Amino acid sequence: MRRCFGGDTVRDMAIPDEDVAQVRSATDIVALIGEHTALKRVGRRFVGLCPFHGEKTPSFSVNAEEGLYYCFGCQASGDAISFVRAVEGCDFVEAVERLAGRAGITIRNEDDPQAAAERGRRHQIYEAMQAAVNFYHERLMNGKDARSARQYLRARGYDGDIVRHFQLGFAPNAFDALSRASSSPKGVLVAAGLSYEGPRGQLQDAFRERVIFPIFDVAGRAIALGGRVLPEELRQDTRDPGPKYRNSPESSIYQKRRTLYGLNWAKTEISHAGEAIVCEGYTDVIGFHLAGIHRAVATCGTALTEDHFRLLSRFAKRIVLAFDADAAGESAAARLYEWERRHELELCVAMFPSGSDPGELASTNPEALREAIANARPFLAFRIDRALGATELASPEARSRAADAAIAVVAEHPDNLVRDEYLKAIADRTRFDPDDLRTRLERARQAALRGEAPVSAQRSQQSAPRVAKSLDAAIDRADEQRAPDYARTSPVKGQPTEIRAGRDALCLAIQRPRDVAGRFDELLFVDPLQKRAFLALEDASELHEVIRSADLEVADLLRKLAVSELPADIDVDGTLVALSRNAAQRMIRTLDAKARQADDSGDSEALSEREAEIRWLKAELELLRDPLVQVGSPSPAVEAADRLVAWLRQQDMDR
Repeated sequence: MRRCFGGDTVRDMAIPDEDVAQVRSATDIVALIGEHTALKRVGRRFVGLCPFHGEKTPSFSVNAEEGLYYCFGCQASGDAISFVRAVEGCDFVEAVERLAGRAGITIRNEDDPQAAAERGRRHQIYEAMQAAVNFYHERLMNGKDARSARQYLRARGYDGDIVRHFQLGFAPNAFDALSRASSSPKGVLVAAGLSYEGPRGQLQDAFRERVIFPIFDVAGRAIALGGRVLPEELRQDTRDPGPKYRNSPESSIYQKRRTLYGLNWAKTEISHAGEAIVCEGYTDVIGFHLAGIHRAVATCGTALTEDHFRLLSRFAKRIVLAFDADAAGESAAARLYEWERRHELELCVAMFPSGSDPGELASTNPEALREAIANARPFLAFRIDRALGATELASPEARSRAADAAIAVVAEHPDNLVRDEYLKAIADRTRFDPDDLRTRLERARQAALRGEAPVSAQRSQQSAPRVAKSLDAAIDRADEQRAPDYARTSPVKGQPTEIRAGRDALCLAIQRPRDVAGRFDELLFVDPLQKRAFLALEDASELHEVIRSADLEVADLLRKLAVSELPADIDVDGTLVALSRNAAQRMIRTLDAKARQADDSGDSEALSEREAEIRWLKAELELLRDPLVQVGSPSPAVEAADRLVAWLRQQDMDR
């Protein structure tokens, strides 16, 4: 196993470090990220809205030269490889392979032949699946036998643009049209679920006389097919067509519990809106698209799983269920609450008119569809409404039964504060005393705990980090918050300047390393984190290598500073003088304290030495406060800074 960028471990493939570095350097990170969010050049950096959380003011910054990004709002950071991992939900190896493919780089494999063979097999399945998508799409667009399919799609309001956008297709009424047209090996077609062996060993197509809905992974690679049978009046084959919808079987590239139809198209809008809509099927997703709502996805014939939640949490923190929430989670509500808590999500439910679904509303009443999403209710509130609305609340008996039903729903939630707030709402609607209902709620909780595993701990009440209004303000605030503990508990005048000077020095060391070489010293840094970052930079020549090997705090700081814009008035000499001035002031305070101790103890020799050092430092400090001389002989301030650094080094050696 090999440790890779960000502390990840590669288990099934060892990629040579030089190949990883080549992929990184060959990738245009601005172009890569620009596919997901618009970036604008601001000085040396590129700035835009963060693709990982919703925001109105740009807090996402990219350093094109170093190939790094950092969000000052949600703290997402990394390089091209980590960006691909985050937006496409893949592991380190797959991210490197995808970027290598973009750059035309061949990755060498240092692992065993079996792993290489398996990757080659998956690659063949991807190719076969994409070829099938192309074959069926071409058949739908131009095939004479696809007229009935085109008629069906037009009746649903799908024009040519929609068909091309979603790459819809048509599987003809033939036993082996795709199998004969494909150039993929027999075993690959079977493994992909595109074909199966007939009784005599001949290949037969898995999909016949169906409208094809290709299923793509988050990166846009075809991984499976969904087929919808044509209405009876449009079908040529009069035999039983089987289920209305048929999906590809699971394979090495397709797992239903980890796949959401439409996420490849919707992920950018989901990130910008901070909200994902989950519906039941392909036509619902397309219906939302027709209504101008481009952030809908659908499960692929399976219930919601934690993998779906984990996948969506990379793009948004609010999830709206656009289907029957009772069917989605009545028996699994505790798990849904747990996943909501674990992945810090807000789960809501859209309520549609009775008997309608998103696909139908999109064509009959798109405004009602948009209103249903805008007015989505929290999952628990929705379930309580269902419980209280199931009976008339005209009699005390009916109100008691309704209260019990609603309390049973509330009892499943893991957060006691949330439970109590909803309990008070139930008390208002059923006209019972809240304390009486709390007794019932506690009994319901105890009964639930006896019958199933305990629910997890309460959801953290910590608020989400505030989005920075500007990059510079975010950097300044982060620097101030990172000041040493003693600076916060016992403020000393000038320490914010020390933090800023250290930050400027590190920015220069990252962005202009040749100018900085040998000019700064670790003894000039007051902030321990800044000092560790400076030492890490001194010990390595390549920034990505420093970040990869550094601890998490240092790596985060370096990524942040790499995308920060250096003010025009910041230069090496000025930063050296600022650091030295701060160091001189610190040493004067330290020596003042030592002089008082020597005076109190009657050590006249030590007192005399301290006083002499203080006089020298104050004289140097006066020079350090002079304006820098840019023309002619070296500036007295810079010469004083060099003398101070030499003196600090000697003091450090003498200790």
